[in-house]
Amino acid sequence: MRKILKAIDASNEYVAWAAKWIAVFIVLVVCTEVFLRYVLGSPTIQLPEVMIMAGTALYTLSWGYIYRQQRHVRVDVVYAHLSAKWKAIIDVIGGVIWLLPLVILLTYGAGKYVIFSWAHMERSPWHHWYPILGPIRTIVFIGVLLLTLQALAQFFRDIYLLVRNRAYD
Repeated sequence: MRKILKAIDASNEYVAWAAKWIAVFIVLVVCTEVFLRYVLGSPTIQLPEVMIMAGTALYTLSWGYIYRQQRHVRVDVVYAHLSAKWKAIIDVIGGVIWLLPLVILLTYGAGKYVIFSWAHMERSPWHHWYPILGPIRTIVFIGVLLLTLQALAQFFRDIYLLVRNRAYD
């Protein structure tokens, strides 16, 4: 089990490391669009869509890493002052009630969208150049899948802490 958990953690670490370069790409695209629009007076219809897709990729590919690092949004007023065991209890209850059903449902839905998008060569209806949506839908699926795997790994760690009264790692 240790190998599986370490593989999930390593996958999210690597994907987050690679995804940080998307932020650099977004900055370059935005600067290019600003230059074309305000200096040359010739804005594009493609670059705003590219910015949206790159931002979507950046966000979704980092979800698993953010969850692993415990940097996600949480009400820490009480939680931060609890012992590790009480934190695990809250995380297990929240995981069973909210997180795991949600991420499993999102993974299933994203997978269906990927299959549909590639099967029908779905295109974006929002711009006149109609880019295909299969690649971005695939990236969203990968990001949601990595979050689901990380949530399951953390759930296992929390259960282990509650049962054995010590951390798994």
